[in-house]
Amino acid sequence: MNAYSPTGQESEGQAVWIEYMKDWSDEQHLDPYGTAYCLVKSNTDKHGHTVVIEAHADEIAWMVSQIDSDGFLRVKRNGGSDNMIAPSKQVTVITHDGRKHTGVFGYPAVHVREKYTEMGLDQHDLWVDMGTDKEGVDKMGIEVGNMVVFNDEFGQVGDYYTGKALDNKIGGYIIAEAARRIKENNIDLPFDLYVVNSVQEEVGLHGAKMIAQRLKPDFAFVHDVCHNTSTPKMNKAKDCDTKGGNGPVIEYTAQNHRMAIKLIRETANRNNIPLQLSIGSYGNDTMGFFLANAGTPTAIVATPLKYMHTTVEMAHVDDVESAINLFVETLREIDHDFLNEMKGGRV
Repeated sequence: MNAYSPTGQESEGQAVWIEYMKDWSDEQHLDPYGTAYCLVKSNTDKHGHTVVIEAHADEIAWMVSQIDSDGFLRVKRNGGSDNMIAPSKQVTVITHDGRKHTGVFGYPAVHVREKYTEMGLDQHDLWVDMGTDKEGVDKMGIEVGNMVVFNDEFGQVGDYYTGKALDNKIGGYIIAEAARRIKENNIDLPFDLYVVNSVQEEVGLHGAKMIAQRLKPDFAFVHDVCHNTSTPKMNKAKDCDTKGGNGPVIEYTAQNHRMAIKLIRETANRNNIPLQLSIGSYGNDTMGFFLANAGTPTAIVATPLKYMHTTVEMAHVDDVESAINLFVETLREIDHDFLNEMKGGRV
């Protein structure tokens, strides 16, 4: 969770994830752009079916767009970064050769500033202060195109995990734990399972689109996060009534295959796994699989998240555990007849 994996430069986080997966998968691979995919091979598959479980590994960040004459770094959003929360945050700037330097997003004191817009400063009006002048910045090796990421670390507050980039590194954890439990309990699935931690979701679902073409799965079971709407300033009429601790969320979107939803809901019911319902969105990796290979049956389960795209995102401990269980138990229910029926156009 603490490893750096800004969109387009996810290698540090992916190295941690794939090292962990060596104990719980039979093969480990990286595609040309860094999506990690690990095979849990079936011993009984006679039909050549392939199922994917997937999450995305990248975190929102910033990119250096200019270094001014005083050594201040100007930035551009890299993914869905929030201008409002940036001022006064500590950051790490990662040079092209991998060196890391600490800086801060500066901001004028409350005494001197006039009213800003609701979104705060424009992204190009923000600046990162490295505590030195232009010559010092140059000596650090900082250049245009360097990534800038927040420094906040993973932790726990009450019943919630908290930190930056739980969207969607918590999903990478969930699918890895599902693979671990399948291996530890000697569950032999009737299909080859690929566990996929994809890149570049935050800028266009690119990793999912590429890996869908590479693996050509019969079914893709995706994890992402959704809004926990139980906090102030959330619109339940718009984003549905979902609450941390009440279970993962099934999203009724066009790409969420109705046969898969039925199976997931029945599995949750049989195993007493709490489940919530939402209408969801189209802006996640399901779209990368859904539209691939002339249509891939796809489903998504989401973990409710407070304060998405901030440095204090919060996911309820019980929801994370429930999501892991739901992935494991749903995979155990899938057989070749189910996969053939989905491929055959039954909805």
